[in-house]
Amino acid sequence: MAAANPTAISSFERNLTWWVLGCIVVGIALGQAFPAFFQAIGGLKVAEVNLPVAVLIWLMIIPMLLKIDFSTMKEVLAHSKGIGVTLFINWVVKPFSMALLAWVFIRHLFADLLPADQLDSYIAGLILLAAAPCTAMVFVWSQLCNGEPRFTLSQVALNDTIMLFAFAPLVALLLGLSSIAVPWDTLFMSVVVFIIVPVLISQALRKVMLAKGQGALEKLLKRIQPVSLSALLATLVLLFGFQGQQILEQPLIIALLAVPIIIQVYFNSMLAYWLNKKLKVAHCVAAPSALIGASNFFELAVATAIALFGFHSGAALATVVGVLVEVPVMLSVVSIVNRSRTWYETH
Repeated sequence: MAAANPTAISSFERNLTWWVLGCIVVGIALGQAFPAFFQAIGGLKVAEVNLPVAVLIWLMIIPMLLKIDFSTMKEVLAHSKGIGVTLFINWVVKPFSMALLAWVFIRHLFADLLPADQLDSYIAGLILLAAAPCTAMVFVWSQLCNGEPRFTLSQVALNDTIMLFAFAPLVALLLGLSSIAVPWDTLFMSVVVFIIVPVLISQALRKVMLAKGQGALEKLLKRIQPVSLSALLATLVLLFGFQGQQILEQPLIIALLAVPIIIQVYFNSMLAYWLNKKLKVAHCVAAPSALIGASNFFELAVATAIALFGFHSGAALATVVGVLVEVPVMLSVVSIVNRSRTWYETH
């Protein structure tokens, strides 16, 4: 995705973990106080896609997709080594490594500490979290490590194009390998509703705004940013309204689900960083390559988990844990690649 003048990490983004924790508290409290309301929200579905969530996800995703300029893919060849490393990590290593980590931790090491009837669902949520690369926050991470902006733009545009075709088959394959039933109709409906339609809407709107000038697009992005953030928080409150009872009964669940997520972020980011070093890729490309390789498109993961398995599912909760750990973990990766620049360029 191409962004118009990406800025430094905002106060909201920097404190996203605390916002999520706040949503946990508010969601659980509301869920306990107004269970009938949340049940009514959960029942508003068409073809197994929850309508309120669909609207909220569109409000989250479309502002991000507005930043994309798919024409930047023409610059892919200029950074072919870095692009190749990131594609390898995003589409080959990360999804399968997460499936493996989920199997090790959820099915075996933590199995006795988690609800037995949700083990498959937790694994599915972790797979969904790793099946699509991040689309928006990577611009922030790239800027924080002085990444080459044209590489970041072309890499994310290419990833988004691949995601249109590869997300559903990849998720289905990994769920199948994990012996989890694949609801094909709902999976493809999720791809249409949460990927294809928002891409078409955002690109049409982007074209209209750019016809009025770059300033018009930037003004629109600034105006709708609070809407996107509010939609994210509202989605989290809904999720925890449904998950509240389970969390109150077993508060350790969130910490246990965070373990494989954190491990896969560090593993994939450092593998991408090391591969770029071996290929003698410039640090300004290697750093964002590591960050793009490790981050997740958690908005899509949350939406798809709800569509496939429902608000009450372990899958939905697992994807939200990804939101919870995203900022502090990725900021630590930014710190690692920045502090190691001298080592990277001299050894």
